[in-house]
Amino acid sequence: MSEPLASASPEIEPSSTGTFFAGVRSALTSVFFLVLAGTYIGMGALAHDFGFPSWWLALSSMLVWAAPAQVILISALGTGASLFEAGLAVSLSAIRLFPMVVALLPLLRGPGTRLRDLLLPTHFTSVSMWVESLRLLPGMPPARRIAFCNGLSVGYMGTAVTFGFVGYYLAAGLPVLLAATLLFLTPMSFLISTANNARMMVDRLAFALGLVLGPSLAYFAVGLDLMWTGLIGGTLAYLVHRFREAAQ
Repeated sequence: MSEPLASASPEIEPSSTGTFFAGVRSALTSVFFLVLAGTYIGMGALAHDFGFPSWWLALSSMLVWAAPAQVILISALGTGASLFEAGLAVSLSAIRLFPMVVALLPLLRGPGTRLRDLLLPTHFTSVSMWVESLRLLPGMPPARRIAFCNGLSVGYMGTAVTFGFVGYYLAAGLPVLLAATLLFLTPMSFLISTANNARMMVDRLAFALGLVLGPSLAYFAVGLDLMWTGLIGGTLAYLVHRFREAAQ
């Protein structure tokens, strides 16, 4: 990720506790702090408008921990969907985070890493945490990475919960268009971060295909358009990459 979008690499602390708080500091000084603050002000307004209590919003932020999935959860339950339908929709939405977890775990897993040590980073995986972890973790000792990653995630989650309360109690005076615009900050930040981190030709091609296929499938009202965009765009980019390597 380029320097204009994130803070410099943090100083590595000598202890796990110090490393954890270094991760918290990195979260609170990165651009994603501003993105999450704006996003969750909009989220708080959305929860307020659908009649959910503020404590419910805070709890769902910690348990669901992904703004798009929370939007689905709030809008589904708020419009009368059953718990099963809402849970299924949130679960399908969360599948998009699986490739991020797969890409992150090799940076966290070491020779002595226990399975239970990876449970929190796996739950904490989100766009903001994933982008910053991939940028910062390679520059620090492997033994400190899990503590730093957990601190980074707690910093981001604390930001979300705090500004969710702010948005909830500001909802009466927050215009609907502004709330919707704030919710749009997260996908836009992910789009920009992905574009900046696309170094290989296969990454750039997949990115370009996604930009073309996604809106096209949505325009023609194709069901599961996001899933098909990923499958078709990713497969085409991979095939082009393999053919290009074979030809060299």
